[in-house]
Amino acid sequence: MDDAVDLDCVPNPDQVTRLLEALRQLPGRGAHLYAFFGCMYYAAMRPAEVIHLKKSQCRLPATGWGLLNLNGGVVTAGKDWTDDGAVHEIHSLKRRAAKATRPVPIPPVLVRILRDHIACFGVAPDGRIFQNTAGNYIDTSAYNITWNRAREAALTVDEHALNLAKRPYDLRHAGISFWLASGVDPAECARRAGQSIQVLFRYYAKFLAETRDHANQLIEHSMNQWEATRMSSQAQTGPEIFRTSRAGRG
Repeated sequence: MDDAVDLDCVPNPDQVTRLLEALRQLPGRGAHLYAFFGCMYYAAMRPAEVIHLKKSQCRLPATGWGLLNLNGGVVTAGKDWTDDGAVHEIHSLKRRAAKATRPVPIPPVLVRILRDHIACFGVAPDGRIFQNTAGNYIDTSAYNITWNRAREAALTVDEHALNLAKRPYDLRHAGISFWLASGVDPAECARRAGQSIQVLFRYYAKFLAETRDHANQLIEHSMNQWEATRMSSQAQTGPEIFRTSRAGRG
């Protein structure tokens, strides 16, 4: 279908690791945006949600899983399209009520990345984790430039030819597809990603097909285990039943 996610553009975990490591080592904005793009992959966040992310929304324990309590996003609207003439505008979560929140559990790797980022770069006066050198919102054109530089550094010629991870948004697709491939229930994937189950099925149909195959394998494996247990039980109790039967006739 036309609006389905293109499999060729979605990086696998190894490719994501290469891209993020290349970002971390880039001079200039690279190290600062390492955690920014990490949020897009490990938490499947939209860029607007990452831009808006504040320290107060983050639960970052010293060990184990953390939690991001998302409550909105920042979009570039232009001065002519906002009430106060500001370039940026804060929106509520997509397809959610104005005060709705979306808790997203995050793995230990992203917890460490965010803790290190805050320790190294601090936070903006309003608590935002990501800011430019002037303390303002991260600019879309700026992070796109840095992303393209990371792609140049990390990807092979063949991967470039496939337009692999051409857009930063492909990291979000990669995160969601990895959840699905790991066997996470599609409804939970949709909830964490902040989209409807209908949208998930429409955009990730190819990945869901792989998930169904994986689910079939798990079910078949369990059925084989139960069958083996049943056969083993019969083999052990059969002779005893036979002896008891003969003794009863005696």
